[in-house]
Formats: sequence, structure tokens, C-alpha cells
Amino acid sequence: MTTDATPRLRADARRNRDRIITAARTAFTDRGTDVPMEEIARIAGVGIGTLYRRFPDRDSLIRAVGQDAFQRVLDKAREIVDSEPDPWQALTEVLLSGTDLHTVVRLSMLSERARSVLGDDPELQRCRDELLEIMDGLVRAAQENGSLRPDVSSGDIGIILSMLLQNIHAAPEDVRRDAPARYLTLVLDGLQARPGTPLPGRPVTPEDIVMNRPNARR
Repeated sequence: MTTDATPRLRADARRNRDRIITAARTAFTDRGTDVPMEEIARIAGVGIGTLYRRFPDRDSLIRAVGQDAFQRVLDKAREIVDSEPDPWQALTEVLLSGTDLHTVVRLSMLSERARSVLGDDPELQRCRDELLEIMDGLVRAAQENGSLRPDVSSGDIGIILSMLLQNIHAAPEDVRRDAPARYLTLVLDGLQARPGTPLPGRPVTPEDIVMNRPNARR
């Protein structure tokens, strides 16, 4: 009896953990990292006690969501780069790859608390550094083959994404759902190399927008 019950309990615990992370990822992306823990438990379909057994505080949940989302985006970016030889098309596919990328941008650029929590996580730093390297490589390759305008960088694209992910709270649900992809498509058209208006300022580097590392804090 004990032998049969233990694996079942562990499977239930894993399912609950996955449901909580999925619910928190959606809530954090749509509404920011201050969503009440009770609301996340409700979305996940678990009791608040179950949530706190898996994640004793908000920071531990933010860390788990960040690790999950960054790894998903990195895996997707690797897959796209391996299968798509055209750098502009690959860059477009990565940027339009879906909600996991939105979660990464939300946590790394739009939430000061998440940046603080995630900035000292070595595994997440590894994922982030590889992802930035992939994005930077796609940007440079697309510029070299003449498909991307030469006066932007991967950091500029990161800032554009963060601007596009600011929720339009008063809009209908279907408008809010489609807004990131809709307006990113418009922006991508403007990023293609063609005669256009020179941009003010300098290209933004990945280092300008990267999450703080512990030894960079003052």
C-alpha cells in the first residue's frame, strides 16, 4: 500500500507544482508580479496551503516562473535557429514565438522585484546569456545580409518588446490578447532595411538592459 501511494503522491505534487507555475506565468505576464497569491492559487485550481507548500513566498514563485520561461524561450530559439537559415525570418519567428517570450520580457525588464530576484540566479544567467547571444547573432546576421536596418541592435528590440507588452487594460479581452503580436508585426515591418528616417541616439546594447548581477549592484 505504501509503495503504491508514494509514487502517486509524488505525481500529484509534480502536477500541482506545474499547475501553479503555469497559472503564475499567465498572471505575472498579464498583470505583473504583484498578483495576489490567493488569485494564483485560484487560477491553478489548488488551495492556498498547497501553493505555499510548494513556494513558501512570492520570490520563490517568481524564481521558478523565471527559470521555466527562460528555458522555454531558449529551447524555442535554438530550435528556430537550427531549422531556419534566413536570419531575418529566424529573428521574426523568435520574436513572435508566443507568451513565454512575453513572460521573459515582463520579468527581466518590467518588474524591478523580478530583476532583483532573478539577477543572482546562476542557471538563469546562463540561459539569459545564451539567449542574448542568439538574438545578437541574428540581429548582426540580418544586418549583414541587408534585411535589417543597420542602426538598431538587440537591445533596441528588447526595449520595443517591453513597450509593446504594456497592457491595454481598458480594451476588450480579444484586443488585449492579440495586441502584442499585432503591433510587433507592424514594428517588424519598420525594422526592415529600406530608406527611412535616421534614428536619434545610439543603438541600445544588451548590457544596457540586462538584469543586474550581484557584483554590479551598488
